[in-house]
Amino acid sequence: MSRILHRHTKIQYPCAVRGEGVYLFDENGKDYLDASGGAAVSCLGHGHKKVIAAIKDQLDNLAYAHSGFFTNSASEALAELLIEKAPGDLARVYFVSGGSEANETALKLARQYFVEIGEPKRHRFIARQQSYHGNTLGALSVGGNLGRRELFGPILLETSHVSPCFYLRYHQEGESESDFGQRVANELEAEILRLGPESVAAFIAEPVVGATLGAVPPVAGYLKRIREICDRYGVLLIFDEVMCGMGRTGTRYACEQEDVVPDILTCAKGLGAGYQPVGAVLLAQKIYDAIEAGSGFFQHGFTYIGHATACRAGLAVQETIEQEGLLGQVQARATTLQAMLEEALGQHPHVGDLRGRGLFRGIELVKDRESLEPFDPALKLPARLRQAAMDNGLVCYPGGGTVDGRRGDHILLAPPFIISEDELGILVERLCTAIDTTLAAN
Repeated sequence: MSRILHRHTKIQYPCAVRGEGVYLFDENGKDYLDASGGAAVSCLGHGHKKVIAAIKDQLDNLAYAHSGFFTNSASEALAELLIEKAPGDLARVYFVSGGSEANETALKLARQYFVEIGEPKRHRFIARQQSYHGNTLGALSVGGNLGRRELFGPILLETSHVSPCFYLRYHQEGESESDFGQRVANELEAEILRLGPESVAAFIAEPVVGATLGAVPPVAGYLKRIREICDRYGVLLIFDEVMCGMGRTGTRYACEQEDVVPDILTCAKGLGAGYQPVGAVLLAQKIYDAIEAGSGFFQHGFTYIGHATACRAGLAVQETIEQEGLLGQVQARATTLQAMLEEALGQHPHVGDLRGRGLFRGIELVKDRESLEPFDPALKLPARLRQAAMDNGLVCYPGGGTVDGRRGDHILLAPPFIISEDELGILVERLCTAIDTTLAAN
């Protein structure tokens, strides 16, 4: 009998005992191809010897020293690498232990910035429907995932939510992608004006939306218009790259492909690739300068920020991605994977969309391909798909509420960057079997 409060008390989870490459193995020796990297985490796969050696070396010298008393060489080196590769004037790094902590930190950083520069009325945050930013109360408050928010609604912060940049489901009849992008971006300006610009601190968004929508990139020009609006009203722009960043979409930072630079950027998941829990918040020089010229103290903190072993793992992961040319491989494998998915599922009667960027792909399942009518939520397709995939030796990331928070189903794929073309073929074969098995039961 397990003494753990697992994610779901009515599920019997297999016990993972070993990982090698793109595979995980349970205690019975069954292999599972990790097609989603857990939750877009394991970008280098499992058992990477170079990363493991770096962690062991760090442990031999220094496992941990509290950041209230010391810095450490691992965190300094990782910060240097992240900033060296960062776009625009992102100039400083604050290390945390994961994505929720990163986004919680970003919100508090934005609030303190305005207090430091003499604009204490700025305390409101604007985000998007159908987004996800984490499970701590602040991060959950700005998130737009209805299923995750509902139970905790009474204790969440008041936050405004505007429409997502999801052309497939939110465009008007006859509306081009460009016009759609400008229209939904302009909702941000309207909401800032409604609240009063003097009260708004920041707008937060995922450049490529992950878990809630299933790998939805923005239409061209949307994020540039968002940046213009934020600049016009002095609102900070926060990009949540916890899931889509660190090479997942084919560039180290997802926003590079949009040529838009945020004031604050958060990352995690692929930063440490699951070898250690680590996340980071990158901030513009002006934010650092405001704190340094003011109180000199960021009123925030967690016990394990700047953890030496976690940062050494992150450094090893990022160095490996660079040394082995894996960003280029992500782009090449993405082309192959998309072609395989289109061949296998492009004409499937219950596949409404195949989308994504890099090795971050989404498959939207629909009851009717022509009308894009979603399946009845009562069917609980995501849970059934997840189990069917596991039974067939595949780990993928199904999600529900794709259309409006309640209706709609998708599957998120985020395989390791090291995956071979042959392994992509196995992934698609096992996925198709899981899909057909699940839908055949309806």
